[in-house]
Amino acid sequence: MDRPRRTRRPAPTSGSGRAGAPAAPPRPVHRRRRRAGPGRPCRPRAADRRGQGHHGQVLPRRQQVPAVPAAPPTGKARPDVSPWAALADPADLRSWADPRVLLGQGGTAPLSGVLSPPEEWETAGAVPGVPLVDTALRAEAAPDAVRLSPADVPEILALISLTKPGPFLPHTVELGTYLGIRHRSRLIAMAGERLRSPGWTEISAVCTHPRHRGRGLATRLVRAVAAGLRERGETPFLHTAASNTGAIRPYESIGFTLRRRPSFMAVRAPGGPGNTTAKFS
Repeated sequence: MDRPRRTRRPAPTSGSGRAGAPAAPPRPVHRRRRRAGPGRPCRPRAADRRGQGHHGQVLPRRQQVPAVPAAPPTGKARPDVSPWAALADPADLRSWADPRVLLGQGGTAPLSGVLSPPEEWETAGAVPGVPLVDTALRAEAAPDAVRLSPADVPEILALISLTKPGPFLPHTVELGTYLGIRHRSRLIAMAGERLRSPGWTEISAVCTHPRHRGRGLATRLVRAVAAGLRERGETPFLHTAASNTGAIRPYESIGFTLRRRPSFMAVRAPGGPGNTTAKFS
């Protein structure tokens, strides 16, 4: 004989089950915490983990480790990359505090747009300069050009020493892309990227071995470097001395335009003998 199936009575809507009676508050749920035992360490709650030191030990409130403030930015000029420096406003004496720290006592660096340094600084040399900006340059790749790397620095320095296009130091090649042309595995021409400003990049170290001049190698390299800059949306420009008419005319003929005639001044920081010579490009 089958037993009748018991039906579950619905829960009352009030605390006593009577109509109109106030609802009973919900019963609190108590969760059992795992007790620590052999091989079962008890994990502390989030509130207990506040102020923990190394290895999880809880420190008293007075011994909690404070947040370490960020160290102030410091730096030092790298004379093996580029000798150049720049000022936000040469007329503001406060702008000279940073180069004094970066150059160190007696450090020397060329600047542009400086008419006269502060009293404590010395003038180590000056030369009229010519910046030229790309306005109609035909930029195109050079299939025979190779990218130069730090491994090529000995050859680069030998070519720089022979042609003297301006200062090129052991780590200048790290500033950007430098391209070269080789003849029988020997580097005979080069050009690359140096100074930068948002939207602008300088083409520098343009030189050709004396035995291979007159073949347009420097022009091909300038066009190739400019092609890479154009792809990044940057405008090429370059510098030369105002007296270097042998370079100004060829640059103008391929699409560069002379914008102004600033003076490049080398200044020496106070506090030491510093360098005895100033180099420009």
